[in-house]
Amino acid sequence: MRLCRIVLVGFGVLYSLAMVLFLIGAFGLFGQERAPMSAAFLVILGQPWIRLVDSLSEAGRLVAMVLSPGVTLAVLWGLCRFAGRART
Repeated sequence: MRLCRIVLVGFGVLYSLAMVLFLIGAFGLFGQERAPMSAAFLVILGQPWIRLVDSLSEAGRLVAMVLSPGVTLAVLWGLCRFAGRART
């Protein structure tokens, strides 16, 4: 159970950091130049779900790319809850 929480929190932290890097790079915050590869970490974290969004429009793909690690986080959370209930 403890390992599950560590993985869940670790993934949440990585998702938060990837989101911050994306926002800084995409919008040029803090004097940074706009970086076209700023979403690379979001794509890596959301990889299982990214493949399913090819049929969406360009704006839809961007939203799906940003939210896909959240789907993975929700799946991990559900698995942790299931493992906790199965154990007791």
